[in-house]
Order: sequence, then structure tokens, then C-alpha cells
Amino acid sequence: MRKTIKFWSPAKDNGFLSNFYISPFTLDNYMWDSVEHYYQANKFEDRQLQSMIRNQVKPKLAAKMGRRKDLPMRENWEEIKEEVMLNALYAKFSQNYALKERLLDTDDAFLIEDSPFDYYWGWGKTGKGKNRLGHLLMEVRKKLSDEDFIW
Repeated sequence: MRKTIKFWSPAKDNGFLSNFYISPFTLDNYMWDSVEHYYQANKFEDRQLQSMIRNQVKPKLAAKMGRRKDLPMRENWEEIKEEVMLNALYAKFSQNYALKERLLDTDDAFLIEDSPFDYYWGWGKTGKGKNRLGHLLMEVRKKLSDEDFIW
């Protein structure tokens, strides 16, 4: 039976897998404190809005700002959101050796974002959500593992 690893809160077990885990990385010529900062900022094309989100002190504040309905979101957001997430996850784990090793140490475990609220990125309260974050993390893990493979 395949091992499963659940995560959600950055302060709890396996919290390093959370988008809210502080783990600075560089992407698109800027330093980002967390995946959440990058993801939320990229909902918008306006550079000033992106900068405001990037400079939020905590990922939770970046998320709150990025979820505002009164701000002009990209028209193609639904089409690109997974690519944005994948790019941020790859940057986070490829640029931070300790986190990369921790991700690789999960071997082939099935990764589950154990959010009781999110049925897209997590698996929700019922366990029937899409768990897209878990799947993208497993994709990043595979890519990093393949890159580390030496003949």
C-alpha cells in the first residue's frame, strides 16, 4: 500500500509543503517570501498590485489581498493558475537545498493537502477534493529526482 503524507498548516507536521511556509525564492526577477505570495500576486497583471502583494509581511496577508473580489484579476487566470503554481513550487524546492531534500525524502508517498476548506488545491473536508497542490508537488518531486539522477 502506498504511503500518504498529509500537510496543511506550515506550523504542523510536513508544513514545509504548505504554500504558506516561509521559504524565499527568486522568480520573474523578484524575491518572494512564499509560494502563496507569488501565486496571489500573479492573479493580477497590474505590477503595482503584484508589488503590494509581494511585500505583504505574511503569506496569510498576501492571500487575503489576492482573494479580494474588487481587484481586476487576469482574464485568463483559470487557464494559467496551475502553471503559475507549478513554477512557484519548482522555484521553492529547487532553490532551497534543505527543502528539496525533504521533498525528495517523501519518496513516492502520495502527498495530500489536508485542507478542510479547499476542494481544488486540497482534498476538502470529505476527502473528495482534487488535491491539485498534492499532485503538483509530486510532479515537482519527480522532476527534481530525475534531475538528480546521475548515470
